Amino acid sequence: MRSHHVSRVIRAPSNAVYDFASNVANLPEWAVGLAQSRVVQKGAVLLVQSPMGRVKVQFVERNTFGVIDHDVTLPSGTVVTNPVRVLPHPHGAEVVFTVRQIERDDAEFARDIGIVQEDLDRLAHVLGDPT
Repeated sequence: MRSHHVSRVIRAPSNAVYDFASNVANLPEWAVGLAQSRVVQKGAVLLVQSPMGRVKVQFVERNTFGVIDHDVTLPSGTVVTNPVRVLPHPHGAEVVFTVRQIERDDAEFARDIGIVQEDLDRLAHVLGDPT
């Protein structure tokens, strides 16, 4: 299984980026690679309509470390752990998302990497960073 780290510097304070990105209600605004409609929360589990079909998502608890890791249970039942970090950066924040090649061929893996990059670019735009 291969992994690829996708990162994006966002010209906004890292705590603001973390607060927005870790709020599950905001997912459809920026993370369309995961949430294509309103998120339904059932306890600690989110039910989400994604490009992969209906998935279950569970995030780590809010924390002071900028960690937004989350497990996605695919329609096949496979659980994918997605490491995500919001790091302080000299120009604001850097978001790093690790994409893993699970149940994907090389072309699908490359497409997933592109989708994550688009999501991080959208996050930057929503937070007021036009670059």
